[in-house]
Amino acid sequence: MAERFVGKQAPRFEMEAVLANKEFGKVSLEENMKNDKWTVLFFYPMDFTFVCPTEITAMSDRYDEFEDLDAEIIGVSTDTIHTHLAWINTDRKDNGLGELKYPLAADTNHTVSREYGVLIEEEGIALRGLYIINPEGELQYQTVFHNNIGRDVDETLRVLQALQTGGLCPANWKPGQKTL
Repeated sequence: MAERFVGKQAPRFEMEAVLANKEFGKVSLEENMKNDKWTVLFFYPMDFTFVCPTEITAMSDRYDEFEDLDAEIIGVSTDTIHTHLAWINTDRKDNGLGELKYPLAADTNHTVSREYGVLIEEEGIALRGLYIINPEGELQYQTVFHNNIGRDVDETLRVLQALQTGGLCPANWKPGQKTL
């Protein structure tokens, strides 16, 4: 049976990553919390695939909107930082990522993917999981789905804005509308 994460403290993590400036560094939930930032943490199966670059670049293209909402995005796969960098250095027209505005983290030991419940153990890759964590470290939203389907950036932004209202948001709520 799956464990409930929403409403609990999110598993803490620190991972090696390729930062937006293409340098190697570390990313951590604690750092985002210390900076009073929301964290949009998403897992994807692996680099140099077909669906993954569409959603990774879509998130990067909309990064400023997340930044305006005091949210940091972190993309994660079980690939290495060296593979991430090679993919970032590959042009978008060649199925690469090109410039990214947020870090890609390497969960090479599968610890973070396992703790967030998205690791496909027998394949050593993650499912497409997306988690929104508030600045206090509480997991507010989670969605996990099949690897053949890319995420919707509009929906991720809508959910983040709904969570930030602090109110009750009815079905089909959109930013700017009244809460209950």
